[in-house]
Parts: sequence; structure tokens; C-alpha cells
Amino acid sequence: MTAISDKQIFEKYYRRLCDFARRLLDDEDLAQDVVQDVFVAFIEKRGALGIEHDVIRSYLYRSVKNACLNKFRKDKVVERFESDNDMPLVDEEHALASMIHAEVTGEIHGALKNLPEGCRLVIRLGYFEGLNNPQIATELSISVNTVKSQKQRALFLLRKELVPGA
Repeated sequence: MTAISDKQIFEKYYRRLCDFARRLLDDEDLAQDVVQDVFVAFIEKRGALGIEHDVIRSYLYRSVKNACLNKFRKDKVVERFESDNDMPLVDEEHALASMIHAEVTGEIHGALKNLPEGCRLVIRLGYFEGLNNPQIATELSISVNTVKSQKQRALFLLRKELVPGA
């Protein structure tokens, strides 16, 4: 039996497998993507798998079917996540906003570490724990005026560190 090349296998089965995948997925472009991915994996693994000529067709059909089923499973997980969280799984604007928020928060926390301890405590209690000035004064056993001056000093130092040219 003569060896069959990857090109010959592709030419022989590509259209058939695309039709098969399209019928499963009901999406022509997605079907072509799935079949192409299966062929890439097949060509990369063909030598290692030792697939015989007479089982190539079965192997390819089974691989396409499994890839389509995996696509269905992934889509169900995405749909379930979106319905549970009232948001798309991958939303570029949300991802960008989340990245910016994480970076800004990291910068703020880094700058807070450089504040004197009294200023840092006042900022933490006032802005992160939501206490008002009298509550902060009671918590730290200091006067309300000291709380106000520590806040002003902390904000001045933070502005100086976080705002370029300030």
C-alpha cells in the first residue's frame, strides 16, 4: 500500500469534513475553522500517532465530531456564565476598564505605603472604611482637627506622588 501525503488527505477529506461540521454547528465559517484546526492537529501528530491509511477517515470524522461537541460545551459554559452574571464573558470595554482600575488601585496602594503612618491610618479609615472625621478621631484617640490636618497632608503627598508635575 502506498503512503498517502498530507496534501492528498486534505484534498480528499476537507470538503466532506466541512460539510459534516457545518451540519453539526449550523455555521459555515465556524465549521471551516474546526476542520482546519483538526487538520493542523492531525498533521502535527500523524507520525507520533502511527495512524494507518485505512483508519484516517474514521480518525478525522471522530476528531471533527469531538471538536464540534467541545465547541457546544464551551458555548454552553459561556451562556451559563453570561446569564448568571448578567454580563458577557469577554467584553473588551469591561476588560479594559478592569485593567485600568487594577493599575490605578495598585498605584494608589503603592503611594499609600509611602505616607507617614498617621496620614496612612486616617486615609484608610476615612476613604476605605468609610468613617467620618469624628469617628476617625475617636478610633485613633486624636482630635478632629488632627484628623483634618492629617487628611490634608496625606492628600497633598498623594497628589505630589501620583500626579506628574503637581
